[in-house]
Amino acid sequence: MNYTDLDVWKYSREMVKLVYNLTKSYPQEELYGLTNQIRRSVISVPSNIAEGVGRQSSKETIQFLHIAKGSLQELETQLYLSFDLEYISEQELKEILEKVILNKKLLNGFINYYKKL
Repeated sequence: MNYTDLDVWKYSREMVKLVYNLTKSYPQEELYGLTNQIRRSVISVPSNIAEGVGRQSSKETIQFLHIAKGSLQELETQLYLSFDLEYISEQELKEILEKVILNKKLLNGFINYYKKL
């Protein structure tokens, strides 16, 4: 199985681009703070999916998929904080959270698939 063919990986890549575009408007003083943390979290998702699929056992793969899921949870929290700090609007928050939730569903489905192997 090639990870680049996986919908969950493709979708998480799209989310990286959306988050990078969203965080371009964050205050300059956040560049090494919240902006950096959000970007690290979102990058971690497709990276851990790719690394997990490259592992030798289903158990190892599932572990990396759970790490990707944890990064999505972290990202979700950081997006709420961005809203609380008024860096993003309620509409921007709603739109990006829809993507995060869909990505979580895809990832959960992929985890369940691996658990059955």
